Parts: sequence; structure tokens; C-alpha cells
Amino acid sequence: MKLSIYLFLFAPFLASAQTNFYEISFENAVHHEAEIKASFSELKSDTIAFRMSRTSPGRYALHEFAKNVYNFKATDGKGNVLEVHRPDPYQWQVFGHDGKISISYTLFANRGDGTYSQVDETHAHLNIPATFMFVPELKDRKIEVDFKAREDLDWKIATQLPLVSGTTYMAPNLYYFMDSPTEISNHSVREFEVKENGTAQKIRFVLHHNGTEEELDTYFENVKKIVLAEKQVYGELPNFDYGTYTFLACYIPNASGDGMEHRNSTILTSTRALGDGGIKGNIGTVSHEFFHAWNVERIRPKSLEPFNFEEANMSSALWFAEGFTSYYTGLSLCRAGVITDDDYIEGLSGTFNYVWNSPARQFFNPIEMSYQAPFVDAATSVDPVNRENTFISYYSYGSILGLALDLSLREQKLNLDGYMNMVWSTYGKEEKSYTINDLHETLIEYAGKSLADKFFNDYIYKSKMPDYKKLLQSVGVSLSQNQDKPYFGAKVSLNGDGHGEIDSNPKMNTPAYASGLNKGDVITTINGEKFPNGQPFITFIEKHQVGDTLTLGFERYGVSKKTTLTLEADPEYSIISMEKTGEDPNKRQLNNRKSWLWTPNQK
Repeated sequence: MKLSIYLFLFAPFLASAQTNFYEISFENAVHHEAEIKASFSELKSDTIAFRMSRTSPGRYALHEFAKNVYNFKATDGKGNVLEVHRPDPYQWQVFGHDGKISISYTLFANRGDGTYSQVDETHAHLNIPATFMFVPELKDRKIEVDFKAREDLDWKIATQLPLVSGTTYMAPNLYYFMDSPTEISNHSVREFEVKENGTAQKIRFVLHHNGTEEELDTYFENVKKIVLAEKQVYGELPNFDYGTYTFLACYIPNASGDGMEHRNSTILTSTRALGDGGIKGNIGTVSHEFFHAWNVERIRPKSLEPFNFEEANMSSALWFAEGFTSYYTGLSLCRAGVITDDDYIEGLSGTFNYVWNSPARQFFNPIEMSYQAPFVDAATSVDPVNRENTFISYYSYGSILGLALDLSLREQKLNLDGYMNMVWSTYGKEEKSYTINDLHETLIEYAGKSLADKFFNDYIYKSKMPDYKKLLQSVGVSLSQNQDKPYFGAKVSLNGDGHGEIDSNPKMNTPAYASGLNKGDVITTINGEKFPNGQPFITFIEKHQVGDTLTLGFERYGVSKKTTLTLEADPEYSIISMEKTGEDPNKRQLNNRKSWLWTPNQK
């Protein structure tokens, strides 16, 4: 135990009424440790439960943050050591106090992403639920926290929390505190103002990276374009608390790639430096997370209110909250001029094929896919699962449905921007949470009962798919398949013995599935010949014809087996502009495309 903790235990903080005080320091950052102290006064209950959160805003699965806490101590207002009881892994019950309790503990933190915390000599990257204990019954109290930044490392503090003084920041209540990630590092800052109706709001971009100021300048110009393009969808920025929205970006080798939205800020993490492809590779997360400032932070599903820090959070609306946001992620990059029209159009293919060709739609509709979030949203498990056949990401599913709804609305001289704007005005701007039925009724109001009922009844409450070929043709885009390209139906990689190992569960209704192959099977021979070592397996398959039959020798659990497999036509589609297929879109199609993919100088 460090001397500072001894002093803390016997000289508790001076606490004012109805304010909980925290302090965090990083003397042992080299070993990923933070020392945390907290003081709680005017306590009425005999027993006070100090908890570590099991969830984090923006995440839907459980994350057991308590596992990284140790060296917990508690004292009363006179410095007397108090008894601590552990009724479960998530809380420390303290009793015998005199109306005041001061606690201290050590936190191990070494994952820099949108959920966990990371402490080392490059930064203190703090997601609050992963860092600070809380008392549920004191959730409405004001909080002050003193971030003891390492001056010897030139650390500065960046957060959506308002500054009190020095290195002390404030949160009006527990929820705002939990929703306020903080980056403490030697970072750079860029900012600009957006003026509306005589009021200016600040957009601040904080970047912790190993690159140059010139790279940041270039990147920040793209950030500004995205902010303004997404603002045009809703006609205005949200009314950010304290007048500022903050991007907290860490593009460093020790980070883990992620993005996580919060009320007035967002976490952006990546291992890609701006100078090493990050200017292009990281910008999509900026687009996605800023769109959340409207859709999910303020246009809020009722199923996520109030957010539960003690249990998993399940919502039926993630196909809209995350999926429609994903649709606007690439669209906003295109509209902002960060990527070209062709980049955007051709980039739709991967997501479309993933959704269209998934057998999972026979099991779950988009609402039920949303229910899977606690099992897939950075959740961990050790038992094998069959996600290849039973799950479609609500990000992707909702994104493709957002595309269909947008193009369907455009056939009626409307668009998804208008619908999102109406949802914003009705629910988001008033911060009134919505249900799925509310979304349905709003679409009826915006576009009429016929279109709204078809969209919700066929594609949301059921798992049917829209006519994408017709919809894409309306904007001069081709949807086509190569019927001559052979398809095996499973990913096969070379193992250390020169054989091919099946890397994932074969999808239902594919040649590999029909032949009885499974994940982990090792293919040793094909048509009596050794497995084709020295070339990618897909290249070997493409040398064959659709309809060819392959005799496969393989090993499963050390037992040699044989099966036959007939190659089928590749089910994948390509999405490209008609011009690239040799077709000539007409004037109406080109105008529709321009209206869909507008850039700021076109709008």
C-alpha cells in the first residue's frame, strides 16, 4: 500500500453536502494502475453498497469491471477503518459508519477502447463505468472528480464534464458522470464553431496520436465536413450541454479499435496512425459516432431508458438506433465529399451480401436480431456458437433496410432525411423516448399508411426483403450476379501441415453445408490429389466450373472421412453504377442519384 493511501484513510476529504467527491491518480501508470479515492457524506442508510458497473453507455452486453479492482479500503469520518462485506462479485458493502465513508482502491486498466480504461505512460484513457465505483442510492447527487494528471508526462485533460477549477470537473448526477469518458494525455486540440439562430456551439476534436500537426489539420477538415453534412439531415445540431461537443480520439499502437457515442462526446480509438492510412481508415467511425448525437443519444429508444448499470440492456430498436446510423455513416462521407460516389455505391456490396445471403432471416426479424445485442456486443463466451447461420448484425441489417426505405421514399418525392427530421422533431428534440410503434406511426404521418405499413409489416415485424434491384435502378445503380463464378460455401485456410482447414461454420443451403463439412474439418485431398498448397483456396475453386463435383478427403477429430461436393453459382451480388456496366442511366435516374448523394456544394 502506498503512503498516499495511508494518508487518505486517516485524513478523509472535506466533503460538502450532497456532493460525492472522487480523486484519481496515476503514479504507477507504467504498470497500468490507477489509485482512486472517494468520499461520501450525509449517509442515511446503515449499510452502503459500493458497486462497480457491469455495463457501459452505448454497450448492451455485460462487462464485469469489478474484476480489475483490488486493495479496497473504507474509513468513517474519523478515519476509523470500517468492516467490508462482499455479498456478490460486483459490490462492497460497508457498515458501521458515522454518516460519512471514504474509500480507496486500486484499478488495473489496460484496454484503450470505447468500453474499458487504459492507464500507461502514454495516457489515462478512462471510461467512467470501468473506472469509478458508485452508490446506487446516491445517483441523483452532484459529483466532483479531481483528475491528477501527470505533469511530468505533459498530460492534459479532455472530457465533456464541465470544469470546476484546476483539474477538478463536475457532473450533475451519476448518469452524466458515467456517460462522460475522459482522455488524459499529451494530446492536440482543434475546434470550430457552428452558429445557429444567433447561438454558437463548439465542436472540439481532441487527438492523442504519434503523428504530425499537419496530419491532424488535414483530418480535421474532413471532420468538419462530416459534422456539417450530418447537421443538414436534421436541420440543426442538438443543443449540447455546456455548448460543446467533444471527439476524444486515440490513434495509437496500444489502443484497440472502437467507437462509442455519448451525450456530448464520443470515443474514437484505432491502432492506425493518420500517416499510415488512418486519415481514410478512421474517418468512418467519426461519421457513425457523430450521427449518434441525434440518433440514440436524443432520439432514444424507450427500451434503453433508464440505462441499467447493473444488468444487460436489451432493446428492440437497435436496427434503427444503430442500423440507420450505419446507413448514414457511408452516406454522410459521400455527401461530405470525403469519399466519391462510386466508392460509396460499390461499398454497399459487402453489407448487402452479408444480409441478403444470410440464412439467419428464417429465425429472427430485425427486432429479434436487436435482442441478440447482449450476446454479441463485445460480449465474451467460451462455448462455440452458430452465428453464421442464426445472426445478422443489427448494424448491417438496419443499414440495408435504411437504404431500402430511403429509396422507396424517394419514389414518392420524399426521402429518409425528411423522416429522420420528423422523428427528431417529435422525439429527439423533446427528448421523449420512442417505441417501435411510435416509429411506425411517424412513418405513416410522413409517407402515408400504405408505404409505412408495408415497410414495418414486411421488413421489421417479418424478415422479408425489399426489391433492391428495382430500388437501385431508380438511382442508376446496377445490382447483378456472376452466374458463372463457382462457389464452395466455406472459408478454407492453409494450416501448418499443408492442408486446408475450414475456419467457420458453413452457412446453411451452401455446397459445403450440404456435403456435411463442419468448422475445424481439415481437407487433405481433392479429387484424389493433395490439397492445393501454395495458392489461395478461392483461386483454386475459381478454376472450376459451376456444377463440377469435387471428392474431398478430410479429417475430423483425427478420423479420415470422404464426401462429395457440387459447386454452385456464387450468390454474391455486385453493386455498381450503371455507367460501369456499359448501361446509360436516363436523366431521371441521374437526377435521383444526385439528390440522394448530394454534397454540400450541391445542396
